[in-house]
Amino acid sequence: MVAGEEFGGFSDGQIPEGRVWIIDPIDGTKNYVRGVPVWATLIGLVIDGQPTLGLASAPALGRRWWAATGGEAWTQTRLNGVDGKPRQLRVSAVSSLADASFSYSDRIGWEDRTANGFDDLVSSTWRTRGYGDFYSHLLVAEGAVDIAAEPELNPWDVAALIPIITQAGGRITGYDGSPALTAGGAFTTNGHLHEATAKLLRS
Repeated sequence: MVAGEEFGGFSDGQIPEGRVWIIDPIDGTKNYVRGVPVWATLIGLVIDGQPTLGLASAPALGRRWWAATGGEAWTQTRLNGVDGKPRQLRVSAVSSLADASFSYSDRIGWEDRTANGFDDLVSSTWRTRGYGDFYSHLLVAEGAVDIAAEPELNPWDVAALIPIITQAGGRITGYDGSPALTAGGAFTTNGHLHEATAKLLRS
C-alpha cells in the first residue's frame, strides 16, 4: 500500500497492517513556493505499524538522510567544497535544558497543544531557532540541535524521520509519550532531554 498527503490519508486514523509506504512529495510546501530551500521529499516504510526505513532528500540543500531499523543513520552532502561521502549521524550529548538548542517551525497551533509549554521551553533553553519542518528534527539526529517540536503532524510528516532519529540515538514521541507516527504532534530530543522537555510541553 502507498499512502501520503497527495495519496489520501487513513480513513480511521490508524495505519493498516502489512507494508505501507508513506510518502510526502514536498514537506515544507510554503518554503518551496517562496523559494526557501528548506523542503524535502520524505519516504518512509512502515511494517505492521512500525516505521522501519526512512529517507529524506532535500535537493535544494544538496542533502540526504537515511536509516533503517537495526542499522545506522547516515547523511550525505553534495555542496561545493564537500567530498560528498556519507557521514554517520549521532545525536548530541547535551543533558541540560539550559545548554540546549531548540528548533520549531512557528507558533501556529501551539495554543491548542499546551497552555504554557512552548513559552516555558523557549525560556528554559539556551538557544531557539525556527529551522522548521523536517529540518528541525533531522538537525537533532545530526547533533546540531538538541530539541525539535511541532504541535501538528501527520503520519506522512514523520514516518520517514522516525527511523533516522532513533537510529541516530534520539527519541521522538507524541506529547503524551504515544508513538509519534499517529500522535498528531510530536517532539524530538537527543534522548537525554526527553523527560524534561515532555514535562514542560505537557503544561
